[in-house]
Amino acid sequence: MAEQLLTAQAVRQAFTDFFTERGHSPEPSASLIPHDPTLLFTVAGMVPFKAYLTGEQPAPWPRAVTVQKCVRAGGKHNDLDEIGRTSRHLTFFEMMGNFSFGDYFKSEACAYAWEFVTGTLGLDPERLWVTVHISDDDAAAIWEHEIGVPPERIQRLDEDNYWRMADTGPCGPCSEIFWDKGPQHGEDGGPAHGDEDRFIEIWNLVFMQFEQHEDGSQTPLPAPSIDTGAGLERILSVLQNVDSVWETDEFARLLGTISQLTGKTPGTDSATDVSMRILADHARSSTFLVSDGVFPSNEDRGYVLRRIVRRAVRHAWLLGVEDQIMGPLVDAVMEVMGADYPEITQNHDFIRGVLDREEEGFRETLRSGLTILDTALAELTAGQSLSGEVAFKLHDTYGFPLELTEEITAERSISVDLDGFATAMNQQKKRAKAARKETGTSAATGDLRAVIDAHGVTEFCGRDENTVTAQVLYADHGLVVLDRTPFYAESGGQIGDTGTLTGPQGTITVTNTTLALDGLHTHQIEQGEAALAAGDQVEAAIDVNRRSGIRRNHTATHLLHSALRRVLGDHVKQQGSSVGPDRLRFDFSHYEALTAEETTAIEDLVNTDVLNNPTCNNYETTKDEAEAAGAIAFFGDKYGDRVRVLEAGPHSVELCGGTHVKALGDIGSFKIVSESSIGSNIRRIEAVTGAAPIECLRQAEITLARTADLIGVPVDDLLDGVEKRLAEHKTTRQQLAQARRQLALGRVDELAATAQDGLVVSQVDDIDRDGLRDLAVAISTQDGVRAVVLGTAPEGGGAALVAVATAQSGLDAGVLVAQAAKTIGGGGRPNAEMTVIGGRNPENLPQALEQARAAAQAG
Repeated sequence: MAEQLLTAQAVRQAFTDFFTERGHSPEPSASLIPHDPTLLFTVAGMVPFKAYLTGEQPAPWPRAVTVQKCVRAGGKHNDLDEIGRTSRHLTFFEMMGNFSFGDYFKSEACAYAWEFVTGTLGLDPERLWVTVHISDDDAAAIWEHEIGVPPERIQRLDEDNYWRMADTGPCGPCSEIFWDKGPQHGEDGGPAHGDEDRFIEIWNLVFMQFEQHEDGSQTPLPAPSIDTGAGLERILSVLQNVDSVWETDEFARLLGTISQLTGKTPGTDSATDVSMRILADHARSSTFLVSDGVFPSNEDRGYVLRRIVRRAVRHAWLLGVEDQIMGPLVDAVMEVMGADYPEITQNHDFIRGVLDREEEGFRETLRSGLTILDTALAELTAGQSLSGEVAFKLHDTYGFPLELTEEITAERSISVDLDGFATAMNQQKKRAKAARKETGTSAATGDLRAVIDAHGVTEFCGRDENTVTAQVLYADHGLVVLDRTPFYAESGGQIGDTGTLTGPQGTITVTNTTLALDGLHTHQIEQGEAALAAGDQVEAAIDVNRRSGIRRNHTATHLLHSALRRVLGDHVKQQGSSVGPDRLRFDFSHYEALTAEETTAIEDLVNTDVLNNPTCNNYETTKDEAEAAGAIAFFGDKYGDRVRVLEAGPHSVELCGGTHVKALGDIGSFKIVSESSIGSNIRRIEAVTGAAPIECLRQAEITLARTADLIGVPVDDLLDGVEKRLAEHKTTRQQLAQARRQLALGRVDELAATAQDGLVVSQVDDIDRDGLRDLAVAISTQDGVRAVVLGTAPEGGGAALVAVATAQSGLDAGVLVAQAAKTIGGGGRPNAEMTVIGGRNPENLPQALEQARAAAQAG
């Protein structure tokens, strides 16, 4: 083997150089977030090229080469549960690939692969095996007669060597190259019959040459293509003569860092090795996922990332690491891989921030959740099942992904009642499910399909006209369909238009406009008004003032999106929006609340663009041309080959099919009225435009004037006046608390006299927590008193318990109130001499005090 090619960095470069020298366009790794809506992540090197391989789009080059970062975790492609337990499975891996888009085919693909592995990498051809599909005589002949592979090392496989993108569409046979690790790793017999630990696949060549039809038949593709994939980590294990990917150079460096962080040495025991490998793998996948814009959340990609992070944190916990570990792991990944992937270096602080916050939040509940799980498992033996209700409680209350609970229970040979979990989940969904208002659309679906088949989609002319003459194509179920309309149908976050339809029998009110099927505008009308019938001519008129407000707010969302990215960073991505006439709502990915300074900066950027009043350019073009112009896809819209682009000033170019102002000055002024969290790493801004910010200012002035009047100072002195009143209020409360404390302390002798067998248990009113503690301590110093338990319902709400045990009593204050703490719905840090408990349920104080009395008597 070539000594200079023993490192991951060297092999990446060698692969790219080899194919670049042979006419391939070197392309950078695409994002882990694919454009393909059927995939959670980029799972293979061909994913970014899918449209070229299927012929949906022409390829920009006849051949290409990439080293593609990939993730397989969640969904159909999920290796998560195998990580650390096998020698080759990873969630994050790199797939080296060369691609031909109707250019070269089998002969060249096989020759390139063989030349690279035997020449560039220096692998011994006597230890290489090849498999082909049972039907692929061409490939078998190429390997034997053109490449020179002995026929005894060419084996035929069935489905393992046939590739399909789906049930129909492009497909074809594939051929794989295997490395024989030697007899010490298992039985001989080649890839078809030998041990899989001995014969490992290092390269897969897909010959995409047929079109699969629904009837089962296949026809040749007009331009057959090549899609190959060579796993970097597997090739490195061969080059570096090690038994697993965990021993390759980059993983060895990561595991060395993990050894320093955990104080554990690899090879000590199998459980430690598994946990350390999981940390190494999950460090890579979480670092790259966050860098590419995935945020931890409870849905889709974000849920998978959250599961990866929490799994890593749990295994760090198993290794005895109580300090946060994700940040140092990010540092280690950047140190090892940052030279070849500079984006993780550029995004380093951002990645650390996201993962630090996620780990911090999970560690707060990990201890409590594990305590509950351990308690439940202590009552079970191997072969039994954990209650679905307990698993759901861990999921719902403590943020334990079900898979994490299953992993922990499996370590003890205990299963999880998945049916019970599903029942608990469904019950919660039913409780939380909001009532939905039914419309007549579903009843009319069949009729509307007939309308679109007969007349095509609705012509939307509302960008230029507010009133048009149109023909009724359908009128039933409270819905009206016209051949042309100025009414915008709700989509892309913009609500539907309202207005009127005036026909032969009068005027009808349109209460909403929606899309039915694909491109058919349905006008929802007030029931009981003048009747319409197919064939009628109507004058369709939108509510112009309402539309003007919607236009202002919709264009403002684009300016807001741009401002957020400029102030907070490019990780900001729209997650939803709602654009109405009165205000706009914009949901976006971000990991913390906006500061006052950030909010001001965002408002200033938007208002500066508005005041400069550039013309808005809203036009139709091809999707490729729009992307070339830098247009950003807006959340919620669906795009075909033709798209609409909005250029809103110098900073915003986005795809959007909505309606917009002619110039930014038409927006008026812009004001953020609220900013909040609506989910993990998802923030929501509500804002107003036009004259609404002025009304906000007027209301604020009224509130200030009223507050100043109540304080008794001029508006200009309001801040000083409020501070003075608050100081006076604080002093008064302190004096009142002190008076109550002194009054309570005056009851020391009275309460000490109630002692039974040296135990004082009593509820005390009109006292705060500090006073309760002082009173209990004072009572405990009285002659004959061994222990004191007092309870109160403080003025601010809740409940409090204080237990004090004297040194001579032989009692433990924490034990005295352990059960009582649960009764009042609270807890505290137990201490043998004095324990203070806070709780939520003051109504349970009498019961809690009796429980404490019983505990003392039992002790």
